[in-house]
Order: sequence, then C-alpha cells, then structure tokens
Amino acid sequence: MKEKDKFRLVIVTGMSGSGKTQACRNLEDLGYFCVDNLPPVFIPKFAELCIHSAGHVSKVVLVVDTRSREFFDTFVHILKQMDEENKPFELLFMEAADEVIIRRYKETRRRHPMAPNSRISEGISKERERLARVRNKATYIIDTSALQKSELKQKIVRLFGEICGDQMNINILSFGFKFGMPLDADMVLDVRFLPNPFYIEKMRHKSGAVPEVAEYIAKWPVTQQFIEKLDELINFLIPQYIKEGKSQLVIAIGCTGGMHRSVFIARHLFNLLKNRGYLANLEHRDLMKNDVHEHLQ
Repeated sequence: MKEKDKFRLVIVTGMSGSGKTQACRNLEDLGYFCVDNLPPVFIPKFAELCIHSAGHVSKVVLVVDTRSREFFDTFVHILKQMDEENKPFELLFMEAADEVIIRRYKETRRRHPMAPNSRISEGISKERERLARVRNKATYIIDTSALQKSELKQKIVRLFGEICGDQMNINILSFGFKFGMPLDADMVLDVRFLPNPFYIEKMRHKSGAVPEVAEYIAKWPVTQQFIEKLDELINFLIPQYIKEGKSQLVIAIGCTGGMHRSVFIARHLFNLLKNRGYLANLEHRDLMKNDVHEHLQ
C-alpha cells in the first residue's frame, strides 16, 4: 500500500465557539497529530511532508478558521486545488446556534474574533457569511448546540476512530425528523408508520428501550412484519457492502422525536448485527432532546 493511501488528513473548521477545540482534543485521543490555526496556503505542503515522513505521521488534523484573517480568503481555493490534484482530505465543519455561541462567549468572557470591539451577534453574522462557501464543501457537519462533551466525543469516534482490520464499521443511529436529517447517513429508514407510544400517557416520557414501551411497539402485526422484512434486507445488504470494500456504514432510523419508535428499531438492528458478529455501534442522537424520565442503555 502506498504511503498516501495510509494517510488520513482531517481539516477542522467552522464557527468560533462551536467546539473546534474540544473536537481537536477528541481527535488527539484517537492518535491524530493536531496543528491549530494553520494558514490555508500551507495545507498542501504540510500534507506532502506528512505523507513522506516514512509513516511517522499517518493521521493529521489541521484546524483552520477565521483567526487566519487574510489567509483565510484562500481556503476555498486551496480545497478546490487539492480536489483537482486528487489529494485526499476530509473537511469537518463545526457549528452551533447563534444563541448558544453567544452564551458560550459570555460564560468565558472572551471577545469574538470577527467583532472584537462590537456585539458578539455582529461577529457571528460576519463569520457565518464568510464561512458559507467552506461549509458547502464539508464532508461532515456537526452541530454542537445540544451536545454534551461526551456526545461530541461519541460522534468524533464514530467518524474518525480506527476500524479493526478489514471489518466494516456499522453505525446505527436513531434520530428525530423534527430535529433534522443526519447528514452523514448512508441509509435512512422512516419508522413513523409504527404505532406511537407517545399517545399513551404512561409511556410518553419513557424511551423505546424501556421494556414496557418496547413490548407495546413490538406487539402490533405491522411492527412484526416490518422487522421481518428489515432483517431480511439487512442480512442481504451487509455482505454486499463488505464485498464492495466499504469501510463504514451509517444506518439512520428516524421517527418524529427520536425517542420511542426509532430507539426501539435501532436497538433491534444493533442486536441483530452484533449477534451476527459484525462491528456495530449504537447512538441515539436526539433522545435526550425530549422530556425523558426513564431510559435503559
């Protein structure tokens, strides 16, 4: 295998106050060599040096943001140039809602780099405008508005963690459609047609992992028929993806809020894959955005 085929370059950018520093720390924990605030013009040369370092540096994270000031204007051009020269990279764009960024800046009492002498909201507006073209080129987008540090770490591990041997890493993700579609999903299953425990008062605040709720969803003929067809589909597809050489697969299961039906089906799918010896991970993206009183891991 050529050195460049072993090399993995992740470029982290995005909004100030969105969690780029925390993401970088998580990537360092995964063995990545991290360089912060690198002017974009130096990215291609730095990548070449790492590729030819005799394997000493095989996983690199470069953090590039608006602190680079006039250098940042060349960022889109550099990314386009790397694409044209077939130099592989992954672009992770970090963002958060305006009100969340404002709160974080007030808590740290720091000035926004795009508006050091004016209101934070003005800086955020300028930065969003400046980053718009970069965001459109992102490989992954992570919105940290409602994420705990542990949840951000789970996402980073899922996207950038090592894959064991030749095994495909299968990530099962439950989510709520009202919170938006997961951008990194390879396959999306909509299970909003299943009976909804939300309308049963005693189950409303319990997740789909709680036995009482799981039994309610599972008892209906439509659920049983769906699971039968789903299992058959997954048992057919996974070997085909492995045969193709796919290294990572994200299967997203969505219901309205990401609390009952999607959690139930995601757990079923996770257990199915684990029992068949596949390398599977389970994540409930939007579960805790709901009013959850009871949940079982």
